[in-house]
Amino acid sequence: MSISQFAGIKYKLDKSEKFDEYMKALGVGLLTRKVGNSVSPVVELVVNDDGSYTIKSSSTFKNTAVNFKLGDEFSQETPDGRKVNTVITLEGDNKLVEVQKGDKETKIVREFTKDSVNMTLTVDDIVCTRSYKVVE
Repeated sequence: MSISQFAGIKYKLDKSEKFDEYMKALGVGLLTRKVGNSVSPVVELVVNDDGSYTIKSSSTFKNTAVNFKLGDEFSQETPDGRKVNTVITLEGDNKLVEVQKGDKETKIVREFTKDSVNMTLTVDDIVCTRSYKVVE
């Protein structure tokens, strides 16, 4: 088994706790936070032909795609406009651990199952959880 078993499954945001506090700690402005809190994005993991991965996130507000190879650092602009250096690694066969280094360091853990993706986002002492369920 590998993380690839979860590719092509679409998951929609179901529950979110402390997302506003998380965004605020990262310096995200009020308007962007209001929008961020109001949307329920759909996420999907894609395995690319070259062995890299893409995490797609789509919502009425913004669509994003993060392309990466496990363990390789890359530069990215986050959906809220921060510029960070990111490394995504695999823990076990179902957890993607993303560390973003910018003005602040933040860690995003995505734990995949066939039915859900549970995200834990940590910055400073703030821990935000976001739970996604499979789109039927």
